[in-house]
Amino acid sequence: MADIATRDAYGKTLAKLVEQDDHIFVLDADLSGSTKTAMAKKVKPHQHFNMGIAEGNMMSVAAGMAAQGNVVFASSFAMFATGRAYEQIRNSIGYPKLNVKVCASHAGVTVGEDGASHQSIEDLSLMRGIPNMTVICPADAYEAEAAIEAVYRHEGPCYVRLGRSAVPTVYEEGNVPFTIGKGNVLRKGKKVAVIACGIMIKEALEAYEMLKTEGIEITVVDMHTIKPIDKELLMELSHTHDCIITAEEHSMIGGLGSAVSEVLSQYAPCKQVMIAVKDVFGESGTPKALMEKFHLTSKDIAEAVKKQR
Repeated sequence: MADIATRDAYGKTLAKLVEQDDHIFVLDADLSGSTKTAMAKKVKPHQHFNMGIAEGNMMSVAAGMAAQGNVVFASSFAMFATGRAYEQIRNSIGYPKLNVKVCASHAGVTVGEDGASHQSIEDLSLMRGIPNMTVICPADAYEAEAAIEAVYRHEGPCYVRLGRSAVPTVYEEGNVPFTIGKGNVLRKGKKVAVIACGIMIKEALEAYEMLKTEGIEITVVDMHTIKPIDKELLMELSHTHDCIITAEEHSMIGGLGSAVSEVLSQYAPCKQVMIAVKDVFGESGTPKALMEKFHLTSKDIAEAVKKQR
């Protein structure tokens, strides 16, 4: 399997979309080389605007453009897109339900050596707390392509979480079943279901293979849409499994695990275990070392499964 960063897939797909549609505008906060929106600029330079290191202003301009009937993609690092510009996203984009797609790269601890200041592990929590906001975290480059095309067609504000590092592909190119709000069951097993998103899908699939050699087969679900989450699938899994394990490269507060528990506690109570970054900041280190330090590996998932049996 090829290793491709989801941010690269974003740039490639965005370039294709702007070539087809004169009403797509792309805004970037002086990071177009890193977020990969430079690919769209190369195709349609007059539809790409570098807003400088002024993320709040960028979101306000995006809102104005969207209010004129355009589809606007606004990008920066996740820390600054969701953190520094939160108020503008909330009040100027979410509140009026405008057609702005906030596509933020360099999310999670796999930003690596940039350290805690740049490792956004709160972004999913911030964005899913905004009414009207759709929140998506693709598993690999091919799903990222499908997600960008889906949010382009979707009416209303969206947040798409993208990563810095190249990651293995788990889907086949051109063959990604993607519907906003519907999770994908990738493996079917018994007793324990692992629900993951983003790069944790790869870890969950590796855990599946590890456990299979021991005669344990688990269910693995790609819950790419954190909001609106797939309630029907969650209730079905709760009724057919003894335990649900959520796995995410995000704080255990307010992300996928929280979204799942909100559904289960109300509609289908079930034992749940969360694999996520505990209530701490990130650290500087290689992506691999940080995944191990924060217990976000396939080995950690496998151990959590075995504790439930």
